[in-house]
Amino acid sequence: MAETLKPKSAITSVKPAAGKPKSAKTKASGSNDKKPKAKPQLPRPAHASDGKTANQRGAARLAAVQALYQMEVGHQSLEDTLSQFSAFHLGREIEGEQYLPADADFFRQIVGGVVKNQLQIDPAIDAALTDDWPVGRIDATLRAILRCAAFELLRRQDIPPGVVITEYVDVAKAFYEDDAPALVNGVLDAISKTVVRDKP
Repeated sequence: MAETLKPKSAITSVKPAAGKPKSAKTKASGSNDKKPKAKPQLPRPAHASDGKTANQRGAARLAAVQALYQMEVGHQSLEDTLSQFSAFHLGREIEGEQYLPADADFFRQIVGGVVKNQLQIDPAIDAALTDDWPVGRIDATLRAILRCAAFELLRRQDIPPGVVITEYVDVAKAFYEDDAPALVNGVLDAISKTVVRDKP
């Protein structure tokens, strides 16, 4: 089984979207040094004493990022990755660690949706980045975060853009301490402004 991407800490709650996200630079700068700050691993639950629990969609989003990362670096097929995560990771105990329960159907929708719509997703991300930093040049973890979030912004109009942006910024914070969360916020904000929303 391929090594799985693990965040530096468990995502124990997902903040509700409150208004517009903060504006952030959408231009990537510097060298390709956006590295995950911790050894890749699956999300872990918070200590029982803190009273917080992750919502199942938030856990599904984190697992989807991990699955896309694993598909890319491990050269695994969509079917193998979905099977592996469903059987071994979502809400299971592994090596004494109880992993967060996730909405398995939502997880599959995100991962499958990214794969199916990648020809629409990557150009949308590229348009929000500088010309010298296309999506193919950024770190694999950051690329997985942006692809999952862009899928939801572009294809899941039933989910408010502010919720999508807030939750994926939280996912970025689980992996990075540098400016990556601000970059994620800025890129997703730029993408959300290009989407024509259906009127209710």
